[in-house]
Amino acid sequence: MKILLENIKELVQVLEEPLLFRAGVEMSTVKTIRNAFLIIRDELIDEFGRMDELKDKYMDDDLLIEIDCSNRLVYPSYADSHTHLVYPGPRENEFVGRIKGLSYEEIARNGGGILNSAKRLHEASEDDLYNSAMARIFEVIKTGTGAVEIKSGYGLNTEDELKMLRVIRKIKETSPICIRSTFLGAHAIPEKYRGNASKYVDVVINEMIPQVAADELADFIDVFCDKGFFSPEDTGRILMAGMKYGLRPKIHANELGFTGGVQVGVKYNALSVDHLEFMGEEEIELLKNTDTMPTVLPGAAFFLNLPLSPVRKMIDSGLPIVLASDYNPGSAPSGNMNFISSLGCIKYNMLPEEVINATTLNAAHAMGLSYCLGSISRGKIANLFITSDVDGIASLPYHFGSNLIETVIISGEIQSF
Repeated sequence: MKILLENIKELVQVLEEPLLFRAGVEMSTVKTIRNAFLIIRDELIDEFGRMDELKDKYMDDDLLIEIDCSNRLVYPSYADSHTHLVYPGPRENEFVGRIKGLSYEEIARNGGGILNSAKRLHEASEDDLYNSAMARIFEVIKTGTGAVEIKSGYGLNTEDELKMLRVIRKIKETSPICIRSTFLGAHAIPEKYRGNASKYVDVVINEMIPQVAADELADFIDVFCDKGFFSPEDTGRILMAGMKYGLRPKIHANELGFTGGVQVGVKYNALSVDHLEFMGEEEIELLKNTDTMPTVLPGAAFFLNLPLSPVRKMIDSGLPIVLASDYNPGSAPSGNMNFISSLGCIKYNMLPEEVINATTLNAAHAMGLSYCLGSISRGKIANLFITSDVDGIASLPYHFGSNLIETVIISGEIQSF
């Protein structure tokens, strides 16, 4: 079956030749085609170009759905490369605690935070976790997301980490969008191992990782390398163990301080280092000319009132940037990538073009998916969205509280909600 999008006001993020990501000054480059068409054949982008070229491309020899996109923009779907959207329930009480002045660290010390979610996840069934997570998946699809990385990390023991990863696997098998799974057993130090983190690291290495690998439950491995969590030394031990089983590293790094997360991420060729509220010259220089994608999570910084990552400096220094939602119950309870785009412009002084690259092409690369997602390219999966009547590419981040997405297409199928 074919779908024809015609009279597109502007077709956004067009790539004629393969490109993994954009960095530095190139992040302000986004190719568009005005008054365009796009043809989808089955689940793939088949052809596109200017409307005056359509008669040379259009073949009416099979079923065709036509969508008039007059005054509308067409984008590749967002890729959200950092989420924790499998969780047992929200944590509004901690939200109120922060309003009253409690810090993230104080909440964690009082049994809240990640440990709170871990306790509740232990009591939840896999079916309940799956059903609630799938509701969140469809929530983010409506706002333009077409690929999601989901981390474990609310289990903190072998049985419950495996339970989480089985839920993620089921989501991967049944969700219409692309899903990547990350094992994050080292998300926090369980209460029984307080004061003896290295013993818990032994459990992660000797018990969890072999079972995760044996059941093929994860694509990546992650560690929360930060103040009050895991040291660079323990992080290195875990990453080495995961790499032996073919799990490429990702890192929670430098959210709470200059704690060496970026350094260990680069050392072990992490696909991404995420958070990065604390970034200095050393960290920026280390990341240059590496395969490690700097990933900023504006929703968490916004929700927790954290210092802002120096994104402008990072881009001006030649680095690529990824923006992701960090969708989770404690520090970023939203997966709305339109809002993340707005924060990128408003709080981080990014141009709309830079935000587009950070949430599509670069973000797909941070999931290992830029070969098949993240741009309007022939042969890529047709995960797209069509806006409502808007002026141009600045409209989505400008209208920060609105959903200007009118139609969502996933794997060549128009979604109904």
